[in-house]
Amino acid sequence: MSEALDTKITTMEGTHTTLRELGGTRWLVVNVASACGATPQYKGLQEIHAGNENITVVGFPCNQFGAQEPGTHAEICEFTAEKFHVDFPLMAKVEVKGAGKTGLYSILSEVADAEGYSGDIRWNFEKFLIEADGTIQRFSTRVTPESISL
Repeated sequence: MSEALDTKITTMEGTHTTLRELGGTRWLVVNVASACGATPQYKGLQEIHAGNENITVVGFPCNQFGAQEPGTHAEICEFTAEKFHVDFPLMAKVEVKGAGKTGLYSILSEVADAEGYSGDIRWNFEKFLIEADGTIQRFSTRVTPESISL
């Protein structure tokens, strides 16, 4: 599954990169939203990003669940910076399920979580921990960033 590390992703500025090019040796990929009950998870995600030099947290804003991420890129960045002091990379808004699902999430959705679920992302703040060797662990929204064994 190392293809996840080299799949092109789009930044908020419209340029293309990959997880590997963002740096680090482990990546915590999360579909995020600003108006969700799980939005406070931004705090834990920022703590992981700031406190672990080898882990790069990467947020993918998504408006597919209850229209909970309606903002523009600028609004999303302003909200996350002011409310949660987020300085980890936020990518361009994406679709994480359905026909318009972005390439990275096509790969990630094949991974099963601890309960055996694989398939479409079910809600905001579903998390994927990707190792440098391409190994991927999937965590549901209910699993807080702080409870992930890093």
